[in-house]
Formats: sequence, C-alpha cells, structure tokens
Amino acid sequence: MATAIPSIACLGVIGRNNNPLHITIFPSYDAATNTRAPLRTPLQFSLLLSSTLDVFETRARRGAQSGPAGAGATSAPLVTGDYGLLHAVDERLAAYGFETNTGVKFVAVVDMRGRIMLPSGASSANAGIGGGGGAGEKGGIGVGAGAGLRGGIGLRETDLRVVFRAMQTAYVRLLQNPFYDPDEHAPLVPAGGGGGGKRITSRKFAEEMRRIGEGWAPGVTSL
Repeated sequence: MATAIPSIACLGVIGRNNNPLHITIFPSYDAATNTRAPLRTPLQFSLLLSSTLDVFETRARRGAQSGPAGAGATSAPLVTGDYGLLHAVDERLAAYGFETNTGVKFVAVVDMRGRIMLPSGASSANAGIGGGGGAGEKGGIGVGAGAGLRGGIGLRETDLRVVFRAMQTAYVRLLQNPFYDPDEHAPLVPAGGGGGGKRITSRKFAEEMRRIGEGWAPGVTSL
C-alpha cells in the first residue's frame, strides 16, 4: 500500500523590504485524478507568501524583546530567525519560514500529502517519488486514483532546516555574482506607494530552487 508523504509545494524568497524576489511552484499528487499538478495558482501562492509577512514581523519583534535586557544579560541578540512553522494554511498546506540577518526571508510551503511512497520492492518508476517536474506537469502516478493510499506521515520543523540552508547557500552564491545588484531588488518604497523593485531573474538561481524543492523529502539531511 502506498503512503502519502510531505513534499515542497512552493519555495519563495522575499526581500528585506517585503518585496517578492522569487517563487517556484511544484506539482503535488492528486489522489482523485491520479495526476500531479500544483494545488494553487501562481497568484494564490504569491498571496500565501505575502500572508507570512505579519508572522515574520511578530516573531522578530518578540525575539528582539526577549534579547539582552540589562548589563548582566547573557542572551545573544537575534541574528537569524529560524522561525520554523509560520502557519497552517489548511489540512494539506503549511508555511515554514527562515529570515537571514539582512532581512531576506525564505518561505517553504509544504504539502503534507504531496508525494507518494511505494512499499518496499514495488516499482517507483511512475510513482512520482523522484523529481517534481514542471509547475504544470500532470503525469500519471500509476497507483490508481486514490486506491490503496495511506494517510500522510508527520513532519518535524527540523526537517525543513536543510531546505533553508540550501536556499541561503544559493542566495549567497547569487550575491557573489558581480552582475547582481541587491539594491536594485530591495528598493525603498515611498510612503505614497511605488514600484516593488526587480525580481531575481538568474536562471542558475531558479534551477537551484527547483533542484532543492524536487530533491527534498522528510529525513533528507543534505541538499
């Protein structure tokens, strides 16, 4: 009997001024149709990423308030925000987040039943366990529409740390590119409104985000 396991549904990068920098969407397994397709539209995922900003702000403020309170305090100030679970969207989707010390935020939206794992000895050629494919992929799974599918397994917040570590590494490599100007991607928006700045257009960065999303599964320790 196949088992549903968590998979990455969306990876997002948000700039230090809360401007969207990058988004990659991955297909999820649909037991009703026995296909793999994104659970939300790009616009819906963008709105979901935006909804995490209030949680980031609240937890950053809480972390700052719990910092050193006097001369005898020994706690170090908040440098990075390993915030873990930000909020559960519904019975399938949950948003996890990480904030760097420069204010750039990484968000991973996890589908708790986005991938299937076949029992030992069964063929996984068509099981959708490997690469996540393109955002619009709708390939067959080969299990039968919802037949013999057990409930999803649990997920620990620490399971996502490897994802954020890999995303941060990819972002640092992007910053090392002499043709990438981070100031162009984090504009100071006037009080009356204005443009949101440029998004990350690096093909290599986009490929890294797709590799991370497709390669992650609960228990993976290196990406």
